[in-house]
Amino acid sequence: MIQQEDQESLFRLISSYVKKDVVCYAFGGTAMMYYGYKTATKDIDLLFADEDDNNTFIEAINVLGYKRMSMVSVYVEALTKEKRKPEMFTRGDERFDLFVKYVFQTIFRDEMRKRFFARHDYTMSKNTLSVFVLSKEDIIFLKSITQREKDFDDILTIVQKDNNINWDLIINEARWQSRHGDGWAIMDLEQTMQRLKNIIFLKKEYFDRLYRK
Repeated sequence: MIQQEDQESLFRLISSYVKKDVVCYAFGGTAMMYYGYKTATKDIDLLFADEDDNNTFIEAINVLGYKRMSMVSVYVEALTKEKRKPEMFTRGDERFDLFVKYVFQTIFRDEMRKRFFARHDYTMSKNTLSVFVLSKEDIIFLKSITQREKDFDDILTIVQKDNNINWDLIINEARWQSRHGDGWAIMDLEQTMQRLKNIIFLKKEYFDRLYRK
């Protein structure tokens, strides 16, 4: 498990090895630690809007001894067959899941990048590693499409700790993605919401809006 302090130290260390300024976006458990929703995570989930930034980041973690690994043991079989899969790297019990421009079929569009919650800059040499933390709504949405039990547990943690979730934003994102990228986005989100409504209160109008034309 990676603790918050470990994550901070690791990002600072990586910034020593990047050969240019790099921008990435944290989601998943990584982002949840920045929010204070959890204190540790098994993997560091990062999104890159730029292929060159992703490659520069990979070069840096390769220097630190991270090795490429298969995603078969981590994601459900259907996702392992997707065209746009993450590159995964491990060292000991640490793991990076790196996505570029897409999270499987979901498009990492400008609106998501603009909704970031916080920015953290790490500079240990002449170059800076900038980590933008995605909004809690985008974290919930992205976790709803992975079909992993641990991701549902994380969503549940967020909604139980934070009553101020903009479900309209999440639903609008699913509707947009279903039209332009991920055809399963609405169904995946509905499945998550159906499970959540047995534990927390969700308005009926949210479900009605999912499929409204």
